[in-house]
Amino acid sequence: MTLGSTVEAPATTDWWRSAVVYQLYIRSFADGDGDGVGDIAGVRARLPHLRDLGVDAVWINPWYPSPMADAGYDVSDYRAIEPAFGTSAEAAALIAEAHALGLRVLLDIVPNHTSDQHAWFQAALGGDAAARARYLFRPGRGDGPPNDWQSVFGGPAWTRVADGSWYLHLFDPGQPDLDWTNAEVVAEFESVLRFWFDQGVDGFRIDVAHGLVKAEGLPDVGTPLDAADEEMLEPAHRPDHPFWDRDGVHEIYRGWREVADSYPEGKVFVAEAWVGSNERLTRYLRADELHTAFNFPYLNAPWDASGLRAVIDESLSTYATIDAPATWVLSNHDVVRHVSRLGRPHAAGRHSLSTLPPIETFDRELGTRRARAAALLMFALPGSAYVYQGDELGLWEVEDLPEAVLQDPTWRRSGHTERGRDGCRVPLPWSGAAAPFGFSPAGAAEEPWLPQPADFAGVTVAAQETDAGSMLALYRAALALRHSQPALGGGELTWRPAEPGVLAFDRAPGFTCVVNLSDGPVALPHGARVLLSSVPLVDGRLPVDAAVWLER
Repeated sequence: MTLGSTVEAPATTDWWRSAVVYQLYIRSFADGDGDGVGDIAGVRARLPHLRDLGVDAVWINPWYPSPMADAGYDVSDYRAIEPAFGTSAEAAALIAEAHALGLRVLLDIVPNHTSDQHAWFQAALGGDAAARARYLFRPGRGDGPPNDWQSVFGGPAWTRVADGSWYLHLFDPGQPDLDWTNAEVVAEFESVLRFWFDQGVDGFRIDVAHGLVKAEGLPDVGTPLDAADEEMLEPAHRPDHPFWDRDGVHEIYRGWREVADSYPEGKVFVAEAWVGSNERLTRYLRADELHTAFNFPYLNAPWDASGLRAVIDESLSTYATIDAPATWVLSNHDVVRHVSRLGRPHAAGRHSLSTLPPIETFDRELGTRRARAAALLMFALPGSAYVYQGDELGLWEVEDLPEAVLQDPTWRRSGHTERGRDGCRVPLPWSGAAAPFGFSPAGAAEEPWLPQPADFAGVTVAAQETDAGSMLALYRAALALRHSQPALGGGELTWRPAEPGVLAFDRAPGFTCVVNLSDGPVALPHGARVLLSSVPLVDGRLPVDAAVWLER
């Protein structure tokens, strides 16, 4: 199958070092056909929004055929388009139209697991020995599963099949893990990369990049099944975790880098790798492996000057050792939106609803104010940055979705105790005073797949376009300056002396960023000219929870 001819992106091969990439969660971006689900037609119609925003590239969450056990991260065919999202011809048109607007296109690739409806897994269930060898089937221990591994979504990470054997799924039972010691698995994914690169795709975000390789023999983690211990799921305290961040993943990515480097126009990878330290993360970014990786310590950093500076310093110093750029991110489709995190006390490092302070402590005005400052800080740092759709509108987590509409597998697997990630995936508001707020066309037969709150009316794209003080106006101004200021993007920063609770740094030539996280207004460097401020200055001073860009 081919998608047809495409327009190639500009040929600058190191664009990824300073790019701002927009994460497009396709189900919730824009609905073109009125069925309540975002689709390729909706994306194509809204591409001018991304051009006007000023981003350099768009990362599209999985658009492949899928039973949607986990919102498309259970892929049944890696070379086709989910019919609910559109057709192969529409995908080809989207890539070409994005390139014509100067936008590069990144896709998601899901290599840790397939869907249980994938042809390989169906053949495995049917007794095909070669197909079975591509997955991790094992005999149980007595009447129980092969080991004590737990699913990220709750419950055991094993499901028993008709012949009595068990298969591994670190996520949903509809997502059986692949065996990456199998040569056919390795060859298949390198072929998938080539397939999409040949269609003009500029790169991939790699889902669960740290999870592909499992320890030989699949040993127990060593924590009781009923223990509420995040160590079962996260590698931070386990340098030799049996299924996270195993050294064997690096050989896989060396093969992928060879595929990418065989294309002259600079194909790239960004890793979703939740690992225990920046030093472990940089192993993924060696010159013959991946290009970039999300900086999750920054996403989890506290809203205070010392904590932020420590994360920034450690990130920049560590990445510098391997000549890789830092990649900054505030939100994504898996975590509570940062407006809702920053609008709560003591929320640092807590990115799921179950770990956040209660909704009663959420101050939306405070969260929005801090989010404005956080955006200017992120865009001023050296390296690349990712914007999750709706960040540019100041969207918050929708925490009161009715239980009947929740679709995240975490909700089901946790026995309806963990609400999951649906609150950050609510469809975008584009225009109008009532749902669907322009997400679906006028007169659409179906309501949006997740309900939008009534107070989205005040933050639609249309409402913010006419408001010079809006979050959208701030993002557009910041990204325009980022493109026009030679100091921004790649490079280095130099910290300036500052009062306690204040972050201040210079970027050459002639740029300064000041962020006030103290408890009072602060004076700005003498003689500097204001380029952009997250809030108005007061008597020439920068208020609390605010950031400013200066030209010296």
